[in-house]
Order: sequence, then structure tokens, then C-alpha cells
Amino acid sequence: MASPKFQGWLGKTPDSVNGKMEWGEFEPKKWTEDDVDIEISHCGICGSDIHMLKSGWGPTPYPCVVGHEIVGRAVRVGKNVKHVKVGDRVGVGAQARSCQKSICSECSNDMPSYCANELINTYGSIYPNDEGKSYGGYADYNRTNGGFVVKIPDGLESAVAAPMLCGGITMYSPLKENGCGPGKTVGIVGVGGLGHFGIIFAKALGADRVVGISRKSDKRDDALKLGADEYIATSEEEGWETKHARSLDLIISTVGSEKMPLNGYLCLLKVKGTLIQVGAPDGRYLPPINAFTLLLSSIKIGGSAVGSPREISEMLQLAADKKIKSWVQERPLKDANQAIIDMEDGKARFRYVLVSEKYGHH
Repeated sequence: MASPKFQGWLGKTPDSVNGKMEWGEFEPKKWTEDDVDIEISHCGICGSDIHMLKSGWGPTPYPCVVGHEIVGRAVRVGKNVKHVKVGDRVGVGAQARSCQKSICSECSNDMPSYCANELINTYGSIYPNDEGKSYGGYADYNRTNGGFVVKIPDGLESAVAAPMLCGGITMYSPLKENGCGPGKTVGIVGVGGLGHFGIIFAKALGADRVVGISRKSDKRDDALKLGADEYIATSEEEGWETKHARSLDLIISTVGSEKMPLNGYLCLLKVKGTLIQVGAPDGRYLPPINAFTLLLSSIKIGGSAVGSPREISEMLQLAADKKIKSWVQERPLKDANQAIIDMEDGKARFRYVLVSEKYGHH
């Protein structure tokens, strides 16, 4: 098949985040027989898209098409790709390629998202060897290395699956990696686009008790509907650090701010508990940590990026088997600019998914 015409919503300056993306044509990376071209039906809107549009994490290589929660139909499949065929319903998350070499300790141990040799994001990355630039899913088509294209299980709706490809796996991976399951109590800081997945998957993995943690009480009802057993509103509940001290085995924090009450969150951990940070602030820095908070409870703090394609497939199958539903609101692709503005204003409950007017029937 000849290469399709690649068009999408182009961010050309940091001001594009203010509803000023422009629809236009772009040139994808050079085709290789390791690649898959995807006709996009759905693409979730992730907080990362907003950071990238406004150069929040560093200079963005404009023009940029954001979107890394892509679902659609494979329309061109390279000869070296064996697990996908033309016509399959497939997805792509936040990563488009790694070095994939056997001598790479990360890639050879199913940790390609931590590859130090070649880490290509689904959008905004420059490929080596003059292959071009990566462009994301606010578009008609996407081209990605087949090793990072996963099949979407039957029984999982495309609009439900899309936000799991970044938002979902960002929570599933550290929950699974850090022992979430029967006998464990888990706290999720931030009940939003990421946090709602944290509650859903913590319950799906069998945690005894899940606690939603947020500044205000306005998300209490939603958290409980999602499956949380308890809710802490940190700005409204006086003495919350003391009242709930040493009550949680594991905390996943989706909040990224230099003003977040990080030491208070750490006080909620049981002895030898763990806090994993997944929220990434624009300024890159978190609040200072009191060393004695760590020492006197023998607690650990760490971070987590996205998961591997194997983990993504595992998560999607769990979602299909347990009939897990993301809380999504569908928006037409043509309204992407307004959807970005609404996302910035905190109106999403809890993930927006852009649906293609041309291909949204997949």
C-alpha cells in the first residue's frame, strides 16, 4: 500500500495550547519495514499533550502533533512486523521506539521505556539517522515502530481503551511493580485523569483498601463510585497527616507541584511503605523532603514512567476480562482546540477522547 496522506492538528508555538493548533499536512518518519501505519479512530487527550504544546518540559521541536493514546486500524504493516496484520484494531501509547538491542539491559529486560540508548516518544522526538520526527494522534494517521504497536482485545471499546494506553499504564505499571494486591492498602494522590485509573486498577488488582487523596472534597463522590473505600481532602480535613498516619502500604502520586504536601503524604505510609511519583511538574522539581520522615519509618520514594508493550497488553486484557471502563467523554477531532482548553480548565471527568469524523467507526 502507498503511504497515506498525513494530516493533523499542528502546534507551531507555545501559544498553540490556547486553542491555536492549526490543521495541516505533516511528513511522518521515513518508512521502514519495521513500521506500522495506523488509520486513527480515537485518541485520548493526556496532560502530557498540554505540557508539550506549551514547551512546559523543555523546548518543543515545533511543529508538533501531540496525542499518545492512539487507537485505530492498521492499514500498512512492515514485513518485519509479525504480530499485527492489515485490518487489525491496534493501539500506540507514549513510546514509539527504543534501541531494542540485546546488549541493552533495559530493552532486553522488558524495560524499553527506560532505554538510555534510543528513547523515542510518540510525538516530539527526533529519530536518529535522519529518519525524521515523531508525530502523534491528533491526526488522521500515525506511523510507529511495530514493536510498540499493541492489539486491542475484543470486547474493549476503542474510546475506553485509548486513554489506558498512557494514563492507564502510567498507573497500572507502578501498582503491579510495587505489589498492589490482596493484603495491601493503597493511596492514590490526585483523583483526575491519571488518578481515576489508579483507583480502578488498584481495585482490579485486588487491593484490600483503596484511598483517594485530593485537596478538596469535590471529587469524593466520584472517587467512591470508582471503587475507593475512603477519601481524604487534605485542604479541608485538619490534622489529616496525623489521623491517617501509617495507614497505607503504597501511594501512587499523580500530582506534580513544588507546593504539594509531600511530607504529609509520606507520613501516611506504614513502616517500609513506598511512595511512587508519576506526576511530572512543569518546573521539574518536587518539594524538599524531611530526611527523618524517611529514616524513622524506613520508607522509600521512587518514580515510574510508562510501561512496556507487554505490560500494556496485559493491562488491556485485564480490562477486557473484568469489563473495566475508563471514565471518558468523547469529543470530535475537529474540536481538538476547545477540548484542550476545557482539559486545562479541569472540566474533563476524567479523560477526553478525540473521535475522528472520518474513521471513528472502528
